[in-house]
Amino acid sequence: MTILETARLRLREMSLDDLDFLAELVADPEVMKYWPKCYSRDEAANWIQRQLTRYTKDGAGYWLALEKNSGRPVGQAGLLAMQVDGADEIGLGYMMHRPFWRMGYATEAAQASRDYGFSKLGKKRIVALVRPENLPSLGVVEKLRMKLEKRTHYADFEHLVFVAQAAV
Repeated sequence: MTILETARLRLREMSLDDLDFLAELVADPEVMKYWPKCYSRDEAANWIQRQLTRYTKDGAGYWLALEKNSGRPVGQAGLLAMQVDGADEIGLGYMMHRPFWRMGYATEAAQASRDYGFSKLGKKRIVALVRPENLPSLGVVEKLRMKLEKRTHYADFEHLVFVAQAAV
């Protein structure tokens, strides 16, 4: 089921049919450089299952991002319910596969996901947690004009917390 479309991408809910792509994505050491570890195929299947639960429970999760023209999967992006410093937040996440880096897909998918959170889910605030050394991800939040709010520890790593506010 298509959730979002951008000029070049279609974002849809994941399914276990996407396991080959997702397993390759989360096993890539460069893609996972700012994550605690790379994931096995079984862990990738669990990742998909978590998204299926999120779609039902939260109305969002990571969606698979596909090129509109070719139909090829290029990565994932979406919105995740999360706790940051004890507060309930909606987090913006994005991860593109290495062959599709530096094409603007992360920014395009992240912007569409953020806008979906505001327009369809009625959220007033969306955060993005970015590790300070993750320069590509810092570039995405800068292009989205998200504002640095604070530093925090999340999942045993220091993160910068960026915020986007819904237009009033």
